Amino acid sequence: MLKATSSLGVIFFPAYDWAISPTHPEREERLLYTQDQFREEGLFDIEGISEHRPLFATDQDIMRAHFCFPSVDAICTESHRISAGGAIQAARLVLEQETRRAFALVRPPGHHAMKVVHGNRGFCNINIEAVMVEWIREHYGRKRIAIVDTDCHHGDGTQDVYWHDPDVLFISMHQDGRTLYPGSGFPNENGGPRALGRTINIPLPPRTGDEGYLYALENVVLPILADFKPDLVINSAGQDNHYSDPITNMQFSAQGYARLNELLKPDIAVLEGGYSIKGALPYVNLGICLAMAGCDYSGVREPDYNAAALREEPDTLDYIKQSCGPLLEGYFHPVMGAFEKQGEYFIRERKIFYDTDGILEKQREELKDCDQCRGLRLIQTSSSRILPCLGVELPIDCCPACEREGYEQFNRKNDDFLVAQLLDQKNKQYRYRPPR
Repeated sequence: MLKATSSLGVIFFPAYDWAISPTHPEREERLLYTQDQFREEGLFDIEGISEHRPLFATDQDIMRAHFCFPSVDAICTESHRISAGGAIQAARLVLEQETRRAFALVRPPGHHAMKVVHGNRGFCNINIEAVMVEWIREHYGRKRIAIVDTDCHHGDGTQDVYWHDPDVLFISMHQDGRTLYPGSGFPNENGGPRALGRTINIPLPPRTGDEGYLYALENVVLPILADFKPDLVINSAGQDNHYSDPITNMQFSAQGYARLNELLKPDIAVLEGGYSIKGALPYVNLGICLAMAGCDYSGVREPDYNAAALREEPDTLDYIKQSCGPLLEGYFHPVMGAFEKQGEYFIRERKIFYDTDGILEKQREELKDCDQCRGLRLIQTSSSRILPCLGVELPIDCCPACEREGYEQFNRKNDDFLVAQLLDQKNKQYRYRPPR
């Protein structure tokens, strides 16, 4: 009888009642074949692998991570709350030491959801990993956390949430943004002025296969993790870089995914993308579970797997090898970008398009350059669907001056903003100020 050398908790939520449309790639069938595969292969007959039900993310759980405008209820369905709750359950299992590791096989996904949310972009409404990370820090104290995003699409939402947070290392391995949505994730995107080098982007050329992915992992990701020394490693485990995925251009396999997780040794994995419903997800998810549990995964193969046909061209592999040195340098010796500054505030102005919902957001972010703490953050945001709103974030190490200014901004008695939201990490206060 097989036995896990690392106990693994698996949380499963296919979201039967939620889909963007009946034929959209992000629909409930994504996980139904995986469910059948787990039963057929007897995954839960392995001693040390157990199945668990998701929790339910509350308004406060979501507000720790996001400014949702006009409200959490306007952004989230019950399925989004349960998906995020599945990620929270994975964290609870690990931090309460009920299992050594946990894998949240949930949908809808979340890694394209940014700090401010007006709707759905990239199939994501709320960032389920960010909700989980903030739940961890709320209940278990300040921790150093590494998020390694292996989805084929750049994790631009997670990058945005933790752009200014030096306690969270975000690494994204993805298909080059010049060839795929969302068109971002380049090496010069290396963190905000107070968290420089805490964002690492590894853009990979189309048709990268197992050897290229694993080379980048072993020569960039693992050395950075060894230096950062995180308390927890989280794999944002997208599977749309599989060779059979219908919306991407990569050549990763179930064996490659399993080996990646064997080397990465994540404490927690959370499913993100992956839209080859029959050809990839059942095999990839099985391989990841076996690897995380320390079981033999050598027999996991897709029916049409052909290692020789999926091998990268030599030029592709050479390109990846040549890029790894500069990427490491970007962590150990990050270069300060040209951050705009007005007075004592760093300024970032952006327009963000929500491709799924057709929303155009206009955003102005102000980060105080404070020498006593990470700095108060103010975000003014409006969209094609909503009047201007205000987000006020006080960091966990907020100094008295920034705390006072933040509450003054939140409590201002004027009609400049339709809604104001407060995210006070220091005092664990998360509030809405409704329209006046």
